[in-house]
Amino acid sequence: MNQLDSSKRTLGVTFNTQGQAEVYVWAPKAEKVAIRLSRDKKNISLSKGEMGYWQTTSPDIQPGDAYKIVLDGTERPDPASLAQEDSVHGNSVAVDVNQFEWTDGQWKNIPLEDYILYELHTGTFTPEGTFAGLEQKLDYLKELGVNAIEIMPVAQFPGSRNWGYDGVLPFATQNSYGGAEGLQHLVDVCHKKEIAVILDVVYNHMGPEGNYLNDFGPYFTEKYNTPWGQALNFDDAGCDGVRKYFTENLLMWFRDFHIDAVRMDAVHAIKDFSATHILREMKQCVNQLMKETGRTHYMIVELDLNDTRFINPLEKQGFGMDAQWVDEFHHALRVTAGGDRNGYYVDFEGLSHLAKAYKDAYVYDGQYSPHRDKIFGIKAENNPGQQFIVFSQNHDQVGNRMLGERTSQLTSFEMQKLLAGAVMVSPYLPMLFMGEEYSEPNPFLYFVSHTDPELAEAVRKGRKAEFAAFHAEGEAPDPMAESTFQESKLQWNLLDQEPHSTIFRYYQTLIRLRKEVPALRQLNRHQLTVETNENQKTLVLTRWNDNQRVVCLMNFSKTTQQLRLPAHASSWTKLLDSAAPEWNGPAAAPEQAKEASTVVVQPESIQIYTNHA
Repeated sequence: MNQLDSSKRTLGVTFNTQGQAEVYVWAPKAEKVAIRLSRDKKNISLSKGEMGYWQTTSPDIQPGDAYKIVLDGTERPDPASLAQEDSVHGNSVAVDVNQFEWTDGQWKNIPLEDYILYELHTGTFTPEGTFAGLEQKLDYLKELGVNAIEIMPVAQFPGSRNWGYDGVLPFATQNSYGGAEGLQHLVDVCHKKEIAVILDVVYNHMGPEGNYLNDFGPYFTEKYNTPWGQALNFDDAGCDGVRKYFTENLLMWFRDFHIDAVRMDAVHAIKDFSATHILREMKQCVNQLMKETGRTHYMIVELDLNDTRFINPLEKQGFGMDAQWVDEFHHALRVTAGGDRNGYYVDFEGLSHLAKAYKDAYVYDGQYSPHRDKIFGIKAENNPGQQFIVFSQNHDQVGNRMLGERTSQLTSFEMQKLLAGAVMVSPYLPMLFMGEEYSEPNPFLYFVSHTDPELAEAVRKGRKAEFAAFHAEGEAPDPMAESTFQESKLQWNLLDQEPHSTIFRYYQTLIRLRKEVPALRQLNRHQLTVETNENQKTLVLTRWNDNQRVVCLMNFSKTTQQLRLPAHASSWTKLLDSAAPEWNGPAAAPEQAKEASTVVVQPESIQIYTNHA
C-alpha cells in the first residue's frame, strides 16, 4: 500500500502555513512542466522528482489566481484543480480550502444504523439549482424527518446541466452550483441542523468532454473496458499515480469539506486485480484519517455483484465498505407492485423475491439468473442490516426510463403509500429520492449540456438508439435541450395542494415510526419472519426487539384481503394504516385487534400493528 499523508492534500496547488503555494503535478511522460498564471502570463517551472512527480514552491501564486499546467508547451487544466474559472476546458483556479471558517466543531456523524437517506440532485432540487438554494430547504428536510442527504456528483462537468456522472475534474466542485466554498458552507449549515452529508463520487470512469488526464499520465488502461469506455488504470503499468490521485480525492472530501460519507458509483466497474484492491486501500487510508481527526466517515457503494467481499470488514479480508445499495430489493418491490418485467426485471418474480429480499438482502445469492445467464451472487448471512440501503425509486430507476417517469406517474396513490411503507419497515437503511415524499409528478429526465457539438449529437443519437426497441409511446426527450432539464425540477408549490400535502404528512409519520418504534429502528435481520400468499398477493412481515413485536400487513392486490394477525400477543394496537381516511384512503382498520384475529386489508395498502402501544 502506498503511504499517503492523510493529514493534507498534496496534488495540485495547495498553500502551506507560510502562505506559499506548493504545486505538485503527476506527469511521468512530460519533459518539461510549468504552471502558467493567467493574470500576467507568467510561467513558473516545476522541478522533476521521483515517480513522475513535478513540484515547486512559490510565493507568487495566491488563492483566486487562474492558471493552467503547461506540459511540454501545451496548456491543460490542472487534473487536481479545485475550481474552474468557466469550463472544463478553461483555466483552473487556486483555492485554499483552509480559509473557510468552520463552525461544526461539535458535530458528530450520525450512527450509520440511524441514517434515513434522501437522494437529491443539486441542479433540479430547487429553482436556483445551487448549494445556497439547497440550504434554504434544509428546514423542510428536517420537518420531513430525514437526517442524511445524498448529493449526486458535483465534480466539474461541461456546461451547467448534468446528472454529474460526466465529471472530468474530480477535485473541482461544479462552479454553477457554488464551487468549493459553496459546498463547504452547505456542509457546515447541514451539520448545524444535525443533517449528515453524503457525496456521490465517481471513480470508475471519466466523462467524455474535457478529459485531459491521458495527456498527463497513464490514467487509463486497455486491459479492461467499462460501459463508458476504457477503464481507469488501478492495476496496470504506471497505476500508482492513479491510485494516489483518487485516494487523495476521497480523503479531501472527508478532511477538507467535512463530508460525512461517500456513495461510490458502480464500483463493480472498478477493475483492479492488485494484491490490495483500491477500495480496501482507500478504506485503510480513511481509517487512518479518522484516527487522526476523531471524526467518523462512511464509505457506501453502488454494487451490482452481490459479493460480500466488498462489504466485509478488513479483518475478514473484505474491502471494508460500510454499506451498499441493494437494487434487487427495488426490483422485487416494483415487480410485486405490478411493474413491467422487461430488461433486468425478468429475473424477478414479485412476492417471493420481495420476501427473500427482506430476509436475505440479496435475492440472487447462488441461484441461476436468467438475465445474466449464469449462477449469480453469494449469501450475505453475516452482514448486519445497516450495510444495505433500500428504496422504491432513485435517480437511476427513474431517470433511465425513456420518459423519466416517477412512481407517482406509474402507480396509484394507494400503491405509492404501500411502496413507501414497504421500504420504511425493512431491516435496512431507507432512502428516498427527492420529491417522492409529496408525490412529485414532474419526471427526472436524462440531461446534459455538452459544449462539443459532435459529442452532443452523439448523445442525442445514443439516447434514441437506446430506446429504439422499447414499445413505449413517444420519443426520448432531447438530453441537450434546456427544457429537458427544466421539466425535471421539483415543483415546490405542490406541497400546499392535495394530494401532495397528505402524502407528505404520511411520509413524516412513517419516518417518525421508523425512528421511535424499537422493533423497526433496530436492524437485526434475524429477528423477523416473512409470510406470503401468492393468490392474495399479500405479504406479512413480523419484526421484533426484546418483547416488542411489530406486524406489517401488506396487500399488493387490487381487492380487499383478509389477513390473520399472529398469536404472539393478547392484543394488537394499530400504528399506521395507509388506507385510512386521514391519508385519503378508502377505509380505516380497527385501532385494536385481538390475537389471531382477522383484519380486512384494503387494496394496495399497508397496516402496521404492535403488541406495545
